[in-house]
Amino acid sequence: MTEDEGVDVEREELLTIGAFAARARLSAKALRLYDRLGLLAPDRVDEASGYRYYRGSQTERARLVALLRQLDMPLARVAEVVAAAEADGERAADRLAAYWADVETRVAGQRTLAEYLRGRLSGKGSDMYGKFTVETADVPGQVVITETRHTLADELPAWIGASLDRLAAAARECGGATGAPYVVYHAEVSMESDGPVESCLPVADEAAARAWAAARGRSWETGVRVVPAHRLAYTRITKAQVAFPQILAAFEAVGQWIAARGLEQAGPSREVYFTDWDTAGPQDPVCDVAFPVR
Repeated sequence: MTEDEGVDVEREELLTIGAFAARARLSAKALRLYDRLGLLAPDRVDEASGYRYYRGSQTERARLVALLRQLDMPLARVAEVVAAAEADGERAADRLAAYWADVETRVAGQRTLAEYLRGRLSGKGSDMYGKFTVETADVPGQVVITETRHTLADELPAWIGASLDRLAAAARECGGATGAPYVVYHAEVSMESDGPVESCLPVADEAAARAWAAARGRSWETGVRVVPAHRLAYTRITKAQVAFPQILAAFEAVGQWIAARGLEQAGPSREVYFTDWDTAGPQDPVCDVAFPVR
C-alpha cells in the first residue's frame, strides 16, 4: 500500500500528501522539503506507517511558501513572512516589500557591474569608465579617530554602519566631528580576503581624541591618527552602486583615470560617506570612491 492509499474512514476529513499536493499544485517532494525545513508541517503523521496527512486549510500556507521561494527568498525570510501572514497580513506585506526593495537595489547594482564587465571584456572598457566622472579635491590635515577590523565582504556593510555609529558617538568626547566619515581599505576585501578595513572620522580635539582612545584600550582596535593634507581623486556613486561587487567598477574606474594621467597613488583606497545613509534612496549619491594621489 502506498502513502496515498493510507487514509481510513476516521481520517477522511484529512488529505493524503498526494491529494494535498494536487490541491496545492505542488509536488509531494516539495511538501516533504517544507516539512523538513519547518515551513509547513503535516497536520498529522501516522506513527505506525509514517504517512503524512494535511488539512485543506493548510493549502494557502503551502502556496504562499511556494510563491515566496519563486522570488528566491531565503528560507529564514520565508518563515518570517509566512508567520506574519497568519497574524497580520499588512505586516507580512511590509516584510515582502522590504525584501523586494533589497533585491531591486542589488540587481540595479549588478546591472551596472555587468555593463562595465561587458565593455571591459569586449575591449571597450574606456567607454565604461566614462560612466564615472572622476574629479580631484584637496583635503586639509586632519585628526581622525579610527576603528579597524578584519572582515569579509558579506560582513562589511553591517560593520561599517556599526563602527561609524560608534565613532560618531565618540566624536562628542573629542570636540565634535570636523568632516565626513570614511572607510580605508588597507588590503582587499572580498568573499575570500578580509582586509583589514579602517573606519575613520575627523575630529576637532587631538588631546581629547587620544584620551578617548586610551580609555577604550584595544577592545575595538580603536586609535587616533594625524593625517597630513593630501589630494584625492574620486568618483561619486549612488547608494545602489555601493553594494558589493558592483562598487568594484567605481574603484577600477578611478584607478584607470589616475594611470591615464600619469599620477601616482599615494595611499590606500577609501569610501567617503558624505550624507545620511538611512534616509538616502537607491539612486541618491551617498559616497565618494577615492584614492590619495600625487
